[in-house]
Amino acid sequence: TISGFCFLSYKKQKPLIVATAFAQYDFAKQIAGEKADVIMLLSPGEESHTFEPTPKDIVNITECDLFIYGGGESEKWVDTILESVNEKKQIIKMMDEVTLYEEELVKGMEHNHEDHEHENEEKHSEYDEHVWTSPKNAITISKAIGKALIAADNENKQYYEKSTEAYVEKLNALDRSFRTIVAKAKRNTIIVGDRFPMRYLCEEYGIRYFAAFPGCSAQVEANPVTINYLIKIVENEKINTVFKIDMSTGLVAKTISESTGSEVETLYSCHTLSAEDFENGESYLSLMERNIKAIEKALN
Repeated sequence: TISGFCFLSYKKQKPLIVATAFAQYDFAKQIAGEKADVIMLLSPGEESHTFEPTPKDIVNITECDLFIYGGGESEKWVDTILESVNEKKQIIKMMDEVTLYEEELVKGMEHNHEDHEHENEEKHSEYDEHVWTSPKNAITISKAIGKALIAADNENKQYYEKSTEAYVEKLNALDRSFRTIVAKAKRNTIIVGDRFPMRYLCEEYGIRYFAAFPGCSAQVEANPVTINYLIKIVENEKINTVFKIDMSTGLVAKTISESTGSEVETLYSCHTLSAEDFENGESYLSLMERNIKAIEKALN
């Protein structure tokens, strides 16, 4: 058919990249530029931990040239789809590209009862899937995307090499900014009255952290023991800022703020972003710049 022919010629002209969530979508957009089409499966503002692919999403994954996903518990659905895809397809599982940290419960962090049951049954460690929150990891992942694009579309090899190099330089500048603010800071502790997806960022820059819930927790309401523990740290260390996570109601952070007089600021995990930020063209870099300002304030 004519439409079939158009689709085949379209495939030949431009590679199709499918990314499950925002960070990997943005890395791919920065490197591919106009040379490839990039689709993000997770709609702006959508809850990532309960996402389920539509039939159209599955078709796009099956037919794309490069598929990029995180690889954590919230993306278990990917495994079934990948069992039946073309072996020639370029696939990047971000968790395979970097050194992983296990999900942890730091002192004072609320333990999700369901997680606990699951842990007892399974007897295995879950790795923290938010690997892209470290700019150093973002560099590693972006380089992998550049290589995969060259493998999928060798005609544009030079373009992808240059764009990868240029984007990595921007990520290096981001890394230097984080190192500078931490080195000059008066303290090195942050308080997150929310779930905590920023482990890789904090580990990279030596930031000590306390949070209400682990990164993939479904909970939004903490018990009084957790809240009181975090309030005491804020008071004892005279911390001026308590964080909530983007797309969160911020209930716990607000409670801590009201008790201590600290201000509430937002940390952006870059897993997803609001529809408004997406429409305004916000990027991993611009959201991380917001994080730099907020963390600098919290550490001084």
